[in-house]
Amino acid sequence: MHKSLLIIALCLTSCAGYQLGGSKPSSLSHVHSIHVPLFKNDTLFVRAESYATNTMIDALTRDGTYKISTADSADAILKASISDLDYKQASSTRNDSLRSEKLSLKVTILWSIVCANNPSNVLEKGKSTGNTILFARGNLNIARTNALPDALQRACESIASRLANGF
Repeated sequence: MHKSLLIIALCLTSCAGYQLGGSKPSSLSHVHSIHVPLFKNDTLFVRAESYATNTMIDALTRDGTYKISTADSADAILKASISDLDYKQASSTRNDSLRSEKLSLKVTILWSIVCANNPSNVLEKGKSTGNTILFARGNLNIARTNALPDALQRACESIASRLANGF
């Protein structure tokens, strides 16, 4: 008798504070599927919107809290725009302080989750950023193109974490 009470007590107290599954924000508790249309690109970087959209779908799929679906069957729609790509000098060469050796790239994405049945009903919105460092050797345009997916991945993972966990 004492053994069974002890086992029950241990089972009830050993997981105090933990729960199975995600801890979605309360505004998204009824959302099970999300439609991700093509992001809007407010920058001059060509094809950044397609990189960002694909990266966002990958981040949501990896997280697993929401199902990716079409606009007709989704509970909510993720609307997003790439608002800024900011390059800054991270370090310069020893001999010339104006010549960059490393650059930092900061991508800013403005996003909102709207109800699929009523697009004027905004469930959640925010701004996410992703940072990366690139070396400014050789062809700078190729270095910028290669660094963009990494920064977008960090920004999209930030959005997915906010949607799935609330932070």
